[in-house]
Amino acid sequence: MNTTPKVKLIKSSMAKVALALGLSLSMSHAFAQETTEPVAENEQADIVLIDAERSDPFEGFNRAMWDFNRNVLDLYLFKPAAVAYRDYLPVPVQTSVYSFAVNLEEPSSTVNNMLQGNVEDSSNAFARFLINSTAGLFGLFDVASKIGLERKSDEFGEVLAVNGVSSGPYLMLPALGPTTIRNEVGDVVDNLYFPATEISFWPSITVRLLKGLHTRAQLLDQEGLLNNSLDQYEFVKEAYFQQSLFDIYDGNVPVVEDTSLDDFDDDFDELD
Repeated sequence: MNTTPKVKLIKSSMAKVALALGLSLSMSHAFAQETTEPVAENEQADIVLIDAERSDPFEGFNRAMWDFNRNVLDLYLFKPAAVAYRDYLPVPVQTSVYSFAVNLEEPSSTVNNMLQGNVEDSSNAFARFLINSTAGLFGLFDVASKIGLERKSDEFGEVLAVNGVSSGPYLMLPALGPTTIRNEVGDVVDNLYFPATEISFWPSITVRLLKGLHTRAQLLDQEGLLNNSLDQYEFVKEAYFQQSLFDIYDGNVPVVEDTSLDDFDDDFDELD
């Protein structure tokens, strides 16, 4: 980069909300905190400038799709299914369902972390896949986490972001939810990794639906955050981009400080 921006470190607690059996919506609660850490030296700092644009040229279409997803699909299909899943399926079974689904993503995380130069995280994902696929009975049990190998998912969309690829237009897709052009391309690439290439269409769809169902069920009690927002569409869009940045930076997001507020304060002081 040509200049070194003044930055803050955003520490976020993110809760991903799925409003479909495969529809992922993001909800977030974030707070900013001043830091003396040299985050300006982060080699990925230009990502924030790119994604901060929040490009939404198809807002009319996107809002229509949001209304359809929220007020039709989720209301009459996905939420009732999630309630039944939560209330009638034993918790250990729910945990195994989710563990099995995410275990299939470990090989892609292995490659994507390596492409970002994260050798330690790549090795961690590879070890998790080996351990959980064997000792964990094909991923039904998360043995790796119990021995200290915590899961860290990385998608190819994050690889593109680290290499300076803009997020592109924001999209709200029917049933699939919020995304961007960059992340859609990333999803296509992620599906080219083993074992996704070895799983036929319907089993693959089933795994995705089970993962989405589990996520939706886990967040039934958090819908108040969304329901109480003034503009649900804008709330979800902003949360989606914040979650994306949070993932790209592994939780340490350097953000260019808005100096316009400082200028406003200076002008106000002059009036005094």
